[in-house]
Amino acid sequence: MRLGVLDVGSNTVHLLVVDAHAGAPPIPAFSYKTELRLAELLDDSGRIGPRGSEQLVAFVTEALAQAEDKGVEEMLAFATSAVREAPNGDDVLDRVRSAGGIELAVLSGEDEARLTFLAVRRWYGWSSGRLLVLDIGGGSLEVATGSDEEPDAANSVPLGAGRLTREHLPQDPPSADDVKALRKFVRAAFARDLGRVIRAGSPDRVVGTSKTFRSLARLTGAAPSTDGPYVRRVLRHKDLVEWVPRIAAMSAAERASLPGVSPGRAKQLLAGAVVADAAMDLLGIDELEICPWALREGVILRRLDQLA
Repeated sequence: MRLGVLDVGSNTVHLLVVDAHAGAPPIPAFSYKTELRLAELLDDSGRIGPRGSEQLVAFVTEALAQAEDKGVEEMLAFATSAVREAPNGDDVLDRVRSAGGIELAVLSGEDEARLTFLAVRRWYGWSSGRLLVLDIGGGSLEVATGSDEEPDAANSVPLGAGRLTREHLPQDPPSADDVKALRKFVRAAFARDLGRVIRAGSPDRVVGTSKTFRSLARLTGAAPSTDGPYVRRVLRHKDLVEWVPRIAAMSAAERASLPGVSPGRAKQLLAGAVVADAAMDLLGIDELEICPWALREGVILRRLDQLA
């Protein structure tokens, strides 16, 4: 069947159309997305402002028209941390419902972690043993670990690259004091909030998903996306440590010229790198692999399991 997945993330709003059936990998057929960056369009109270709300409604309306043109039989639509945590999130959901006639399911942070973990498990298979999966989004960091398709521990903490940039890095390029304070904040939050994962046991394979990890891996020498999804890509902690101060010294415009860094994500790159560095350091990770599947694929796979 032809499925559509509409992912209202804290950075990107993405319609992915796939051809899928139980027992086979979903095959991408069409992609339509925009870097709306809701995590950066919040006001001081965390509310989604009029501009963000209007742009979201306009994109969702267009995405639904595109899905209809592509023959989508069923739409799986969801929103993550920016909408979940906004005080006016329900109002934004109502506007989307009224304009597009579609209900956005709001995923909890733990659901995000579990569904991403499912996608990674299916990609690597049982031979990968115990997995540790990290996903840096715009609003939150998801971490999950386990030996089965359901993780033993799944956590979501408010350490997304967009959120941290908005709250802790107001200058461009950032000041040395702001970078130092952000590093301290991230490491304290990581140690405080991710104890379950830290205590869950040593993984056989560590995996990173999301645009942030892909960009950092590309920056440190991994193959470009044009080489296809089956090329093994890794991010080594020693390489990341060398890059963090270099990124910190750059403006967003300078970062946008780096390989694998899009102009829309350049501003967030430093915060994402600080989170990745903290995670790899505090969890004792020398190297992690980059998985091309993440939350959207997890949502698809869970739906296919229900139809089987």
